[in-house]
Amino acid sequence: MTYPEEKASQLFSWNEYKEWPEDERWQIIDGNAYCMTAAPNIRHQKITGNFYRIIGNSLAGKPCVPFIAPTDVVFDDFNIVHPDVLVVCDKTKITDANIQGAPDLVIEVISPSNSFMDKKLKLELYERFGVPEYLLIDPVGDLVERFRLVEGKYGRADIFPWHEELPLVSLPALVISLWEVFERDLAELNVVKEGPKGYRV
Repeated sequence: MTYPEEKASQLFSWNEYKEWPEDERWQIIDGNAYCMTAAPNIRHQKITGNFYRIIGNSLAGKPCVPFIAPTDVVFDDFNIVHPDVLVVCDKTKITDANIQGAPDLVIEVISPSNSFMDKKLKLELYERFGVPEYLLIDPVGDLVERFRLVEGKYGRADIFPWHEELPLVSLPALVISLWEVFERDLAELNVVKEGPKGYRV
């Protein structure tokens, strides 16, 4: 059995990937293996869980199916990833083992250890394989960057702060109240702060 750490220069495919231990989190992008060694922090997991729960509740009884990591998405033999949250509306893409082809919606929650992968490598990957909508979640700034596929390309991201609603392009009937995702209170917006010398800001 060949492991990525043994041959860093080797290009890996599904044939190798399926033989690696199930308790290790690996992703393959363009044949390069990336090990997700550190477990996500609690904030990351709570936001991921909130997105999955809200979307899952909204899609109950409907054709589109939500999934949460680790769920393998196999674009081809050399590109296998597991997004934090994804939604698939074409049930022919859903197998007992994995998702075959592009999901309708992909959500990644950024962490310090994976920001380059999510903002660069996966952004380019999802664009190339035709993922219609890609959400990048910033748990530090409490905001969402939304990329929409138009004529095969992602343009500039739409930015949604925590106190706004996010209408999903891939799921037109679904609007996400982001304050619920980030567990923030809208009452924060109405707080009047006292600045120096009584100056109200």
